[in-house]
Amino acid sequence: MLLDPADLRQNYDKGALDEADADADPFRQFAGWFEAARKADIMEPNAMALATVDRTGRPSSRMVLLKGVDARGFTFFTNFDSRKGEDLAANPKAALLFWWDRLHRQVRIEGTVEKVADAEAEAYFHSRPYGSRIGAAASPQSRVIASRTELEERFSALEAAHPESPPRPAHWGGYRVVPDHFEFWQGRESRLHDRLVYLPEGQGWRIERLAP
Repeated sequence: MLLDPADLRQNYDKGALDEADADADPFRQFAGWFEAARKADIMEPNAMALATVDRTGRPSSRMVLLKGVDARGFTFFTNFDSRKGEDLAANPKAALLFWWDRLHRQVRIEGTVEKVADAEAEAYFHSRPYGSRIGAAASPQSRVIASRTELEERFSALEAAHPESPPRPAHWGGYRVVPDHFEFWQGRESRLHDRLVYLPEGQGWRIERLAP
């Protein structure tokens, strides 16, 4: 066997999640947990796994960074021509997963996906560091390239063409996941974890507990 992870063990003992303590609004519940993750010295508390499905039903997941959240949903930015962009064009549904190991917590979010307005994408693009803006334009994301050198040459050419403020590429922008399902998971001892699910109900949300 190349690897044998079966004996790896971790005791989950950082807290509990009771219905009485959960906020009635999953966005506020998320905001509270996210702030706790920020204070827990987690390297990138806004890192989330994004899962998509292509037109044939083949799933794919990758890590992206959350860049905005409000009552409308959860926003990230990317290349529309990437694999994730192609998946979302064919099937505009996605799942997000946050894992905050120091707190023994995870949050799962599912919903439909929409593009953010151009003005919002412009504002975020021009808030990024110069190198990140050049990189977004230089990379034909998810496409086969001949070498690292090819990528660096594209980067250098764009630096020369736009020494101050590169424009946002037409193929780059934002997506918003509009949730219809939240799950908050708190690790507990003996694998009797707490799992609270929020589902839409009327103008609000109902909370249900799932077995671990």
